[in-house]
Amino acid sequence: MTQYADFLRQDIRLVILRLLAEMTGYRANSSVLTMALDSYGHTLSRDQVKTELNWLAEQGALTVADVGPVLVATLNERGQDIAAGRARVPGIKRPGA
Repeated sequence: MTQYADFLRQDIRLVILRLLAEMTGYRANSSVLTMALDSYGHTLSRDQVKTELNWLAEQGALTVADVGPVLVATLNERGQDIAAGRARVPGIKRPGA
């Protein structure tokens, strides 16, 4: 993976966490997140978004539930801390000051 591709992936992961932090109930489905990411300049397929959600779940930042054709992601306390810059995880961009 190139350095630029790695940077984009880290930013996508941070944006996902920040989007979930803004959602009512701190949760959203992969379809909604795909559209929201597009509005932030990250055009991904739904499959790519699901891959990132599963990766974030493996890091303990959120939980995912498979609901038919979509994944429902729910932000947890660790994910909130990462999104706010209170915790750091390699592979997720740190928010700017």
